[in-house]
Amino acid sequence: MTKRAHIVIGLGFGDEGKGLTTDWLCGQALARGETPLVVRFNGGHQAGHTVATAAGQRHVFSNFGAGTLRGVPTYWSAHCTFSPGSVLKEYASLRAAGAAPRLLVDALCPVTTHYDVLYNRALETARGAARHGSCGLGFGATVERHEHTPPRLYAQDLRFPTVYGHKLGQIRAHYRARIRAETSFDFDQLDHNAEDRRFAEYARELSRLHAEGIIQFVAEAAVFGPGAPWQTYVFEGAQGILLDMDFGLFPHVTRSRTTAANALALLRRNHPALAAIAEIYYVTRAYHTRHGAGPLPHEAPLSLINTAQETNQLNDYQGHFRAGPLSTELLNYALACDATFSPGLPKHLLVTCLDQLPDGLLRCWHDGQLQKIAPTALPELLEADFASCRFSFSSHGSGLE
Repeated sequence: MTKRAHIVIGLGFGDEGKGLTTDWLCGQALARGETPLVVRFNGGHQAGHTVATAAGQRHVFSNFGAGTLRGVPTYWSAHCTFSPGSVLKEYASLRAAGAAPRLLVDALCPVTTHYDVLYNRALETARGAARHGSCGLGFGATVERHEHTPPRLYAQDLRFPTVYGHKLGQIRAHYRARIRAETSFDFDQLDHNAEDRRFAEYARELSRLHAEGIIQFVAEAAVFGPGAPWQTYVFEGAQGILLDMDFGLFPHVTRSRTTAANALALLRRNHPALAAIAEIYYVTRAYHTRHGAGPLPHEAPLSLINTAQETNQLNDYQGHFRAGPLSTELLNYALACDATFSPGLPKHLLVTCLDQLPDGLLRCWHDGQLQKIAPTALPELLEADFASCRFSFSSHGSGLE
């Protein structure tokens, strides 16, 4: 059977509906009799991808792929950070809901520690009104530590207590110095030994699950090589192109490549033929959103309905969930950024949350004017030749038309 690759990308500042799209693509693969695998290729546990089923089941995915409710396993690539405590908490939640999650973790994933989270929050708090919009979960701190400093901790290290214990000591010393130099927070007021012991408990539990084949540490080649059992790879992007570390509006960006670049790099290294036929699924809500500090052009109150289950809520680090009309300029900019990496590949457009529009019409800034347009008119205003366009009128994938 011919293999397939689908790459799901957000065209905004995140929260576009990538979880819904990933779940739907997994459902399509299963219906064709294929064996799918979800691949996370950027970001970390700061993602929040909501999946709802027609039967009323609902889960917000952060550490597992959005196909999990369908029984589809997840590969957590080395482009992602790995948070042991967060993974175990979500695993317990999924098991309690009757799911059977399975996670393949690249052995070289950078591990987020409690020290990364502490530094992230202390620094963001110290910025005051100049905050960057961080989630406060340590993602960017983990990436920076791995890229620019010696104390590195990998997923494979979690099976070796002597190794991760030594590295935690190095990481503690690293952040003690940074927090003292960059903030007024008293690093030594906390019981770091107790947190280290909690981290060790997480590592022991992960080792147990590894032995049972539930959460495994694997090499990249094993996931994409000739003997791999998956026929369909669904690459689930995190955040959106307008937050990309290279293309977003600095400094309010993520330390992550949110275009198709990482996904295509994985394929080109391991399965060049599949990289040449991968299909891109671009996702946008029926309006722009932003959760966190940073510019949101044309931000304005919107009259929306059916928002009772909105996942994004006020929190200490990101503040309020913000919204505004769509901007074809921003959508076309995002498409242009990704076109650099995906020339010649089939492109698809998905517009979500259309059930939240009281009159069914998009509010859209185009050519300097705010217009009301039918959703089906949007593709004509965008600078891409879409192979298909789909519209979601419900909170679950079966609403895609």
